[in-house]
Amino acid sequence: MARFLLKRILMLIPLMIGITLITFTVIHLAPGEPVEMQMAMNPKVGKEARERLTKFYGLDKPLHEQYLSWVGKLVRLDLGRSFSSDNRPVVDKIKERLPVTISLNVIALLLEFGLAIPIGILAATRRDTWLDKGITVFVFVGFAVPTFWLALLLMYFFGVRLNWLPISGLHTLGSDSWSSLRYLADMGKHLIMPVMVASFGSLAGLSRYMRSAMLNVISQDYITTARAKGLPERVVIYKHALRNALLPLITLLGFSIPGLIGGSVIFETIFAIPGMGQLFYQGAMSRDYPVVMGILVIGACLTLIGNLIADIGYALADPRIRHGEG
Repeated sequence: MARFLLKRILMLIPLMIGITLITFTVIHLAPGEPVEMQMAMNPKVGKEARERLTKFYGLDKPLHEQYLSWVGKLVRLDLGRSFSSDNRPVVDKIKERLPVTISLNVIALLLEFGLAIPIGILAATRRDTWLDKGITVFVFVGFAVPTFWLALLLMYFFGVRLNWLPISGLHTLGSDSWSSLRYLADMGKHLIMPVMVASFGSLAGLSRYMRSAMLNVISQDYITTARAKGLPERVVIYKHALRNALLPLITLLGFSIPGLIGGSVIFETIFAIPGMGQLFYQGAMSRDYPVVMGILVIGACLTLIGNLIADIGYALADPRIRHGEG
């Protein structure tokens, strides 16, 4: 197991270098420059001022020198300073948005897996019944409905027509003076619709993956043998079949980890949630390279860590992988 982990960790280093190099190059090749974006609304700015600002940001250097300079800061865990007018450290901006995004996406992730697994098991164990067909319809609707349309529909129905839930932000104006219990309840009301939007599409897909994996497992010979021995169906499904059926979902869980930080640009923008997704969108629109690269690097690290966790999860769930590596 130790050799297995060491090999996976060493593979992360060249992957990380390649990801940052490609990402840095692609971002700088995008049309529009930070200086031009900032000066577009001020036609009185002269050429000298533009050149000074370009030099201040280090954009006058060749691309490879900019990359090496950025990597040097990254090694020291310095993500640089934002190109926006406040010129704040990127780390500080991310720290402000991180708790909101993590809280929102952890709740959505727990809801997705907590519902997808039993739904998938029910659909697989009751194959071709009305329940299975109903879940299939739900899955297709989940895949077909666009996130932005669902968000707007929920805002109109629950926020405008029924006036049950707030349609934007995380807190009601003036809630800082409320008691802790009332403050948390207010935040919970603000999070209901964003969590529903974040969970709906993924829930449909995960339940389908679970159904497919469970159907594949329960058709194996060892499941037939377990039933022939007279074991209760509940024991056969939840003790013998479920563990192997969870392997595909372990991989998906690893891929879901970057989303805990990256957030969702769509629903965070629609619901005006001050999270990482909204920060990334604002940085991309203003060509704020340090902010965009900082968020992408964190996302890349989490993607690689997620893959590593998925590999470890496979090894823990399936002893054959551990023995094969040994």
